[in-house]
Amino acid sequence: MATTAPGEDEGRDEVDRIVRAWRRERPDLDVSPLEVLSRVTRLARHLDIARRSAFARHELETWEFDVLSALRRAGEPYQLSPGALLTQTLVTSGTMTNRIDRLVEHGLVERLPSPGDRRSVIVRLTDLGRARVDSAFADLLGVEHGLLDALPEGDRTALAGLLRDLVAPFDAS
Repeated sequence: MATTAPGEDEGRDEVDRIVRAWRRERPDLDVSPLEVLSRVTRLARHLDIARRSAFARHELETWEFDVLSALRRAGEPYQLSPGALLTQTLVTSGTMTNRIDRLVEHGLVERLPSPGDRRSVIVRLTDLGRARVDSAFADLLGVEHGLLDALPEGDRTALAGLLRDLVAPFDAS
């Protein structure tokens, strides 16, 4: 059975332990990307769990919140074309059609004829959909503020800037 060297279990988080183990096992490789990206991955998992929980309290799935919030952010009259929803939610046309169908069934959105083209439709948030997304969003912000409480405001701002720089090339493509 392997023994642990003194101080080997020390570290501030699991990623420190993972990086230390990889450096020991593969000293020929630069494992420094793990120090950032493994933490981003772990944070994303925790955030996903927290978001799913917040949305579930409002009887919403994550994808439902995504579509409803896109409509809510559009401003009054809270409507977008299916194509605009595709762009904002990064799903396929078939997936979006299915999602809109399900949201219509739940009374959260309605399909209306497009005023400029009778062959196309627009998707509009219903009063129920607006109430649901508004309450879920307020709950989500409470959860997310809690997740960030450990960071001082200046660090949050700096982190947001660094993450923006990291994500921007992906969003541009």
